Amino acid sequence: MSDKTKFARQFIEAIPHSRDLGMVLEEIEEGVATISMPYDQRLIGDPETGVISGGAVSALMDTCCGAAVISHPANGGATATLDLRIDYMRAATPGQSLVTTATCYHVTRSVAFVRATAWDDDRDNPVASATGAFTVEGKR
Repeated sequence: MSDKTKFARQFIEAIPHSRDLGMVLEEIEEGVATISMPYDQRLIGDPETGVISGGAVSALMDTCCGAAVISHPANGGATATLDLRIDYMRAATPGQSLVTTATCYHVTRSVAFVRATAWDDDRDNPVASATGAFTVEGKR
């Protein structure tokens, strides 16, 4: 496991809400991360339908984007969200885990740009997509 992968895993595990939401770093490589979050009744935003709240989905996507930035070779360390736009395309299916994959596709001296998509079991029909800008630290 590379130092960047270890650092990204520690980053996710150190965030209390990531632990509380049950997030798991499934995969990470240079500039790409995949994180899953199990369905949990505590995260329901609509009790009538059992749909997970948009806040839980946004936390998953934000965390995954940050992990992608941390793992990018041009970033020397931690990151922080500057801007994150999430487009919700449909409600997540009650009872199903969510998975987000984020790709850090461009890095400047001080800003990294990321795209992400979240799915449940229906991989052909995304729950949400996101674009964001994150801080970049100098190389270590």
